[in-house]
Amino acid sequence: MRLRALLETDALGLRLLGGRDELDRTVQGVMTTDLRDPSRYLSGGELVLTGLAWRRNAGDSEPFVRLLVQAGVTALAAGEAELGDVPEDLVAACARHRLPLLAVHESVAFATITEHVVRQVSGERAGDLAAVVDRHRRMMTSGPAGGGPDVVLDLLGSDLDLRAWVLSPTGRLMAGSKTAGAALPAEVCARLAGEHLTATRSGRRGPHRVVLGATTYSLFPVRSTGRPPQPVRDARESALSDWLLAVEADAGDWAEERLDLLHGVTQLIAVERDRRDAARTVRRRLAQEVLELVQTGAAPGEIAARLRVAAPVLLPGLGAAPHWQVVVARVDWDGEETGTGPVAQALLEEILADPAAGGPDPSDRIAVAHTGEEAIALVPLPAVTAEHDGPETGVLADALLESVRDPLTAGLDGDGRLTLGVSAAVHSAEGLRGALEEARHARRVAAARPGRVCAAGHQELASHVLLLPFVPDDVRRAFTARLLDPLRDYDRRHRAELIPTLEAFLDCDGSWTRCATRLHLHVNTLRYRVGRIEQLTGRDLSRLEDKLDFFLALRMS
Repeated sequence: MRLRALLETDALGLRLLGGRDELDRTVQGVMTTDLRDPSRYLSGGELVLTGLAWRRNAGDSEPFVRLLVQAGVTALAAGEAELGDVPEDLVAACARHRLPLLAVHESVAFATITEHVVRQVSGERAGDLAAVVDRHRRMMTSGPAGGGPDVVLDLLGSDLDLRAWVLSPTGRLMAGSKTAGAALPAEVCARLAGEHLTATRSGRRGPHRVVLGATTYSLFPVRSTGRPPQPVRDARESALSDWLLAVEADAGDWAEERLDLLHGVTQLIAVERDRRDAARTVRRRLAQEVLELVQTGAAPGEIAARLRVAAPVLLPGLGAAPHWQVVVARVDWDGEETGTGPVAQALLEEILADPAAGGPDPSDRIAVAHTGEEAIALVPLPAVTAEHDGPETGVLADALLESVRDPLTAGLDGDGRLTLGVSAAVHSAEGLRGALEEARHARRVAAARPGRVCAAGHQELASHVLLLPFVPDDVRRAFTARLLDPLRDYDRRHRAELIPTLEAFLDCDGSWTRCATRLHLHVNTLRYRVGRIEQLTGRDLSRLEDKLDFFLALRMS
């Protein structure tokens, strides 16, 4: 859309402060920021919305505007709520760099402007694809702008008799046509997502052919229409954030015309994906603001005020302030130390979406920010849920791990890892800093474990299990070898079972009767085996210290 059209939209109440000769510029997206240097998050063509929190003095305007111009921004819109009138130094800086400057009245929410721009841009992008899907014009007129991906998939079914589904990289079902019948089972979605990630990581061009049982699927990547081509190194991260279109058919022998049509369909769905991502801007900004306050040691009252703003956005209609959980995620590539916060942010938003909710927007309750290295989610929980006396509710580390481990292991295989940490629920701003540290500690515990995708919860921070992953490898090997190698050698030479006997004895808290019953042994036989263990190791299993040493050795082996 043209900047002129945006300015002429009375409902937005925008006022031009400079750049009248530049009003024919095209607005391709929108971004809200109060960072002093937001350039790394800009790809060009955006309308940048700012509340001016980055401006501490008049000298800050020139470098801020220069960075926006270098990033190819279309225009800057400054809110009047914080400072009243837009500062003259900012007006002058924009004039020097020929950057159009708009004033946003304090009565107009940035979210209103964002929604309007996204709706207009999405509609225009869908229109630009008319040439690709010329034989299916109905797709264009009733595509994402008129009902989301489901409408496009319904047309695939009615016109081409193709059953199709849209999946997230974690295997969550985003959309499916009515003609596709029952939704794909969760295990099939996970397998298809994993196969897609594996194929993408290998560099193979789509569509990817996958056979599950007697059914053949063709998988088409759905890539953001607004994202510039990625460098080779970032192909891994792109794979972890792209949706995919799964079609129940073998596209290997399709004509180019039909393949072009399906690629056009993925572009239509990508428009919906871009709309959904833009809608997350407000939630991301809320999380970023809360995170910055917590990490800079702001007063609890200031944090509590920001949480009161976030609560109705994330849990609309909630009568009381919610409890909060913090989830921390990090993606690491072997041998690289570059920041992977954005891809961890995109992944965490998908992981925390309720799999049972379905559709593209079940994660509206989640606010996720990112630093250079990690993503941090602020998860609201209704107070009644957090105080429930029954089984623990809210986000559970084991449940997160179970839902995404298989597909994401395929996407990270070879050189990547995803680690997650989950805090306990807290009910006040005072507890939020502790929750953040708790989630970070839990993530470090997860990082010390083997596997491509690992998670740990706050419960594990109160256990000896926390200490074991941080024992250096050489100490671990020496300790376990000194205690257990004599027993393993004996078992190997005599086909004995001293190691299983030791494990059962400790598990039964040293009870001779219970252990003998578990192993189906006479008590005298058990006493003989325990005596042999003590003879080979020089330890005494009646002493607490020696029992503890054996227990730790078995856990670390």
